[in-house]
Amino acid sequence: MTALSPHASIITLNVNRLNSPIKRHRVAKWIKEQDPTICCLQETHLSPKDKHMLRVKGWRTILQANSKQKKAGVGTLISDKTDFKIRQVKRDIEGQYIMIKGTLHQEEITLINIYAPNTGAPKFIKQLLTNLKEDIENNTIIVGDLNTPLTSMDRSSRQKIN
Repeated sequence: MTALSPHASIITLNVNRLNSPIKRHRVAKWIKEQDPTICCLQETHLSPKDKHMLRVKGWRTILQANSKQKKAGVGTLISDKTDFKIRQVKRDIEGQYIMIKGTLHQEEITLINIYAPNTGAPKFIKQLLTNLKEDIENNTIIVGDLNTPLTSMDRSSRQKIN
């Protein structure tokens, strides 16, 4: 039996589509090398029935939120080496977020994995967090691709600067 680690590490990665088998293999290899407790992926572009495409050896718990149109999409993988006990999961049918409530090393946590749309991200995030207000507590961890540039230098040349 493997001893459970008392710490947790969470990594987040915008994968910009996982439809290619080569890309899925590279992402799976990277996850194994990093060996985090939890891995949060954004922009998976998978359909709800494509859960098998997120499989990584040693990561049986896979939670995802995907739209039917294979756009957006988030996935959260939880390592078999941890004692994360899931109590509640909320998903967006558009694949923009997934919220997981549970216990990790006997501590209650809420993990929100967000992929904000490229346009209107601040408004989207504000509305999402308002909608999830009753679920957000002291032990809430928010990760993801928030698509919110910090300065005008962080914007792509195609984005309008206000």
